[in-house]
Amino acid sequence: MLVAGNWKMNTDVPDGRALAASIAEGLSSASSDLGTVEFLVCPPYVHLPAVTDALADAPVTVGAQDMHAEDEGAYTGDVSAPMLTSIGCDAVILGHSERRKYYDETDADVNAKAQQARAHGLVPIVCVGETLEQRKAGEADTVVQGQVDGALSGVPIDSADELVVAYEPIWAIGTGESAEPEQAQEMHAVIRDDLTERYGTAVADDVPLLYGGSMKPHNAYGLLSQPDIDGGLIGSASLAAESFLGIAEKAGKVLEEARD
Repeated sequence: MLVAGNWKMNTDVPDGRALAASIAEGLSSASSDLGTVEFLVCPPYVHLPAVTDALADAPVTVGAQDMHAEDEGAYTGDVSAPMLTSIGCDAVILGHSERRKYYDETDADVNAKAQQARAHGLVPIVCVGETLEQRKAGEADTVVQGQVDGALSGVPIDSADELVVAYEPIWAIGTGESAEPEQAQEMHAVIRDDLTERYGTAVADDVPLLYGGSMKPHNAYGLLSQPDIDGGLIGSASLAAESFLGIAEKAGKVLEEARD
């Protein structure tokens, strides 16, 4: 189970460091068993060194929110995979709906970045999801499958720890609305089937599939209890240690019940 925080363009560096420190402190003093829950935070670029330092002794990995598809060049304002790995990043979010919407990123763009991420040992967290209009038109499955296929075409994945896919229904991101657990599970099952055809059962069964789209402590248990939902890509709820760790506690509860 992976609980990942996407801080987006929020907090300044001191506040980001403090948030990371609060997460670390919360994990060290957690009353419930979170040992089998994995944690990742993806702060803004300028926070990465400070956040990595604040989490040095905590079981939390650090990732970035995006990257360029080239190693270097005249790309003002961008960062590369080698830059990210040089400061200790393990993962990178790719194809988030906000990147697609505001920066016109295409599936081909996401694919080029995913290829680059794997070439440098970064785990791509590939985001997919449909709009409300597409869902109402009965096109959700087709849209999401097309995004998965477009993003991962030719991307070599040899083991489940080399990829994460996050299903984020666009109509639920930042709206306070969330897909019902059954709705989310249906789409996660579609994604799992697609990955099985692409990479085989041995890999696809264990690739973490995250739900993103207004996951909060109050609805996390229902979502995380679904068989193909392996965690969450958390937006606003990751900006406070209490809510981020609240979701983690629900993840721990789901895992504990699965063991019993």
